[in-house]
This record gives sequence, C-alpha cells and structure tokens, in this order.
Amino acid sequence: MTDTTIRPAAKRVDGFWPHGWWKIVDWQIGIIPMPIFVILLVLIAAFVVTGKVPSDILMATALLAMGGFTCAELGKRLPLIRHIGAAAIFATFIPSYLAFRHVLPDSILGSVTEFTKFSNFLYLFISAIIVGSILGMDRHVLIAGFLKIFVPLAVGSLAAGAVGTLVGVSLGLGAYHSFFFVVVPIMAGGVGEGAIPLSIGYAAILHSPQGELFAQVLPPVMLGSLTAILFSGALNFLGKRYPHLTGEGRLQPGTHSEIEPSEEPAGGDPDVTTIAAAGITAVTLYLIGVMSQRLWDFPAPVTMLFIAVMLKLTRAVSPRLQNGAFIVYKFFSTAVTYPLLFAIGVAMTPWDKLVASFTLPYIVTIVATVATLMATGFFVARLLKMYPIDVAIVNACHSGQGGTGDVAILTAANRMQLMPFAQIATRIGGAITVTLTLIALARLT
Repeated sequence: MTDTTIRPAAKRVDGFWPHGWWKIVDWQIGIIPMPIFVILLVLIAAFVVTGKVPSDILMATALLAMGGFTCAELGKRLPLIRHIGAAAIFATFIPSYLAFRHVLPDSILGSVTEFTKFSNFLYLFISAIIVGSILGMDRHVLIAGFLKIFVPLAVGSLAAGAVGTLVGVSLGLGAYHSFFFVVVPIMAGGVGEGAIPLSIGYAAILHSPQGELFAQVLPPVMLGSLTAILFSGALNFLGKRYPHLTGEGRLQPGTHSEIEPSEEPAGGDPDVTTIAAAGITAVTLYLIGVMSQRLWDFPAPVTMLFIAVMLKLTRAVSPRLQNGAFIVYKFFSTAVTYPLLFAIGVAMTPWDKLVASFTLPYIVTIVATVATLMATGFFVARLLKMYPIDVAIVNACHSGQGGTGDVAILTAANRMQLMPFAQIATRIGGAITVTLTLIALARLT
C-alpha cells in the first residue's frame, strides 16, 4: 500500500555564501558597507606607514567619509545625547580635539587640511543645498517665509543683545566688554564673514593690533555655535514629543512641504542627465555670486540665494530641473554632511581657541545670549502663526559659526531644508550686526 501521507517540505538552509556574506555587505557605518570600511582602514594605515598621504579628491573622499561617519555613528549610539545632535557635535569636535592632540597622524592632518582649504568643498555643499532646497519649495510658502523670517530675527537679535549684556554685567564682565567682545561676535556671522571683519573694524577704531582683538572675539563665536548646535538638537527632540510645534523643516503651515516640488514633471523621475544639469546649475549660480562679490563685495552665498529665489518665483526653471535639483540636495545632505563636518573639525575648528572660552562668566553669558535669541524666535513665531521650533532653529543659525555652523546646527536639528533661511540669518543678519556695531563703537570712542 502506497504511503500518501503529506510531509512538510524540507526547510531550505542558505549557506554563508552568498546570502550570509550579503548581510555583512549590507551592514553599514553611515553610507560605507562594512567590508569597504575595513579595506579603507587598512589602506589608509598603509599610506600613513609607507609615506605621504595624497591630498587629491579620491583620498579626501575616503578620509572624510571614514572619519565623518565613524564619529557620527558614535554620537548616534549614545543614550540621551543622541537626541540633541550628538552626531553633528561628535563629527565636528572629536576631529578638532584629535588634531590638537596630534592623535591623527600629521600626514592625514595635512591631507585633509590642504583639501578642505583649497578645494572650496564647503561652498560646493552649500550651493547644492541652497539651490536644491529653494527650487524644491512651494512658491507660496517661499514668498511668505522669506518675508516673515526677518521679524523673529530682528526681535531676537535685539532681545539677545540686551539679555546677554545684562548677564555679562551681573557676572563682572562689564557692559562694554560683554556687548562688544562677547555678545556681538556671537551674532556676527561666523569667522570669515564675522569675526575677521569685526576685529579689523575694532582695530581701526580702537587703534589696537588686529590679531589680539581677533583672539578675543573668536572664542565666543565658537562656543556660541556649539551652544546653538546643542539647543537645536534639543528642539528637534522636543518636536518629536510635541509635533504641533514643528513643521519638520517648514516655517509655517501650508499644503506643501518646504522641500517638495509642487509641480510634477512629465515623464516621471528625473534621469541622470537632468540631475547632472541641476548640479551644474547650482555651481553656475554660485560662480555668479563669486563674481558679484569680486565686483561689489557682496557675499557670494547671499547673491546665489537671491538668484535662486528669483528663478523659482518667475518659473524660469522647468519642473524637471527642479526635481533634479531636489535629488542633488538629497544626495549632498545624506552623503556629504558628516564628511564635511569632519573636515571642518580638522581644518577650521581650533580646539585651543574653543577651550579658551570655557570660563564660567563667558559660558553663562554666551548661553544666555543664544537661549534668548532662540526663545524669542520661538514665541514671536507663535504670534506670526509660524512653526515655533523651526523658526527658533533658523534664529539659532544667527549665532552659528558661519556656513560651517549652519551645516552643524541644521544637521543636529535634522532640518537641512532650512538652509536658505539659515543663510539669511547668518549672512545678512551677521552683516547687519557687524555694520551697526562698528557704527556704534565709532560714535562711542
């Protein structure tokens, strides 16, 4: 008699190759597959041992990706502080400390520093982020956002100036020193566009060496930026708990996301050619800004920002190219942010200058200034029917370390979409702050 009992099919057992290996390949540190991470680690060590580490774009890509995503991964895995921007903080300040202590080999330091300072890597990133985010905005939201953002910025700057000065006076720093050498540098727009022109102006008015004055105004710039990063990370965490307070990258309620094109192009998603066209468009707009800075001494990123806004408002860019710009934005925000922060930490964030500002009166005054700037933006936004958390984060960029600070602050807040508004806060807000401060100092002297 034939046995007709139905037996379950034998369970398929996959061997290590290839399925087990694929699991290892798909395990990533940031964007780097684990086997590639190990190979790169061995290769970089071999370059260090055998001689000079190259400064070309290929080696820079490997070094910055390894360093940036490793530091960010550490920050993301720490309890509590991972919710307040630890990834961005670690990616910036761990390499700064390692460089200061010469833990990183000199050949690596030289390679990263040379590439960062001579490649204009930072402004390629900012170009892609600004153009992509502006072209991806809903036009109506763009118009209303740009008009409204100046109100919380102006009110916040005045309130922060008053509160910071009063706190400094109460801690024995004196009104003059508190205002001109602590509060104003925080809101001056960073180092290149803020601390340097501010110290040059101070030197001309006070008849003092510019180098000594620069050494005084630099620490508040750096500690103010660190404070803004921490507070912005905390606001991002607050937004998760109270979602009605945030637009997750939008400044005000609307029907479209700030970073979502409102017009769909014919033919589906953009192809590689369209994405490349969007990339060269962003570079072209930045170069127009560079030329305007050469001719009229107006900051290149601000010129680029306004041109991108005009192109969006006049519908001069096709919907397909707008979507291509959005893809460029997504690529840079995902793949380039942490490597850029690592480069900033190594090449542009002197650890000793940062530590110099860690005295109690300075810390309290700086924290009070940044907190007031952000809190004022928060409450003014509610009156203007804007999203309080997102507006407060834009205000935080007014106390950031220039373009580098904007990147770190928005990364900690997970709101890179706000880069155009951050640039307004940093560039225009900083320029106005420096100009009015020098006029006031000249009249007082």
